[in-house]
Amino acid sequence: MSIRSLATHPDVARRLSMFAAIAGVGAALVAGHVSARPAVEATARPGLTVVELFTSQGCSSCPPANANLTRLAGRPDVLALSFGVTYWDQLGWPDTFADPAFTARQRAYQTGLDNDNVWTPQVVVDGRADVVGQDLRQIETLIAAHRAFTGPALAFRKVRDRDAVGLSGGTVTGPTDIWLVRYDPRVVEVPVRRGENGGRTLPHANVVRELVRLGRWEGRTVGFALPAPTRPGLSTAVLVQEPGGGRIVAAARA
Repeated sequence: MSIRSLATHPDVARRLSMFAAIAGVGAALVAGHVSARPAVEATARPGLTVVELFTSQGCSSCPPANANLTRLAGRPDVLALSFGVTYWDQLGWPDTFADPAFTARQRAYQTGLDNDNVWTPQVVVDGRADVVGQDLRQIETLIAAHRAFTGPALAFRKVRDRDAVGLSGGTVTGPTDIWLVRYDPRVVEVPVRRGENGGRTLPHANVVRELVRLGRWEGRTVGFALPAPTRPGLSTAVLVQEPGGGRIVAAARA
């Protein structure tokens, strides 16, 4: 994670004016006052690639894909995220990390990627392409084909003792959704007692625990206060994405 003061950033004037211009419109927008604290810059590397795994603890094909995501989670150029889906819970083991919101996200990709159905383990890269999660070589091929994001620059900081994110600049191709993602950066071991993986202990990395739509970005400089995490120890990322399971145009982790 890159931490540096805005005082040394080449875009200092634009960044400060960005946060100073944000008005308190509704609960989501950041208040206009800018504290004197140094900012925490987003790790918005040009080569940062978003790799999303849709998986289930009740799916016998998923453990190799979980292992692949664990390997990718250690790469500085990859934002690896594991989403537990709900539709295999009927096989006898309710996934302990699954959430209907994650299943809905995968179904949005079904539309965006023009797939016939949803399935696990599925890996989606940058919202642009998908592949089976067991095939690490194909996943790495998609990562190598990453195109630099053209959306807004993202900056995380404290505003009136609240975590906030600001968006500015970038090329606008249409309205985009802003997603707050909170995930557990640890490798978590899950004993599965029933179902297809019954009797196995499955490791999971970068498990998503919260997915919150903050609002929309349409090219204007905007900022959003981030809700407090629902549990300790979670890492934070923000994705800017075309709606309906479309392309990711900006991403950063704090």
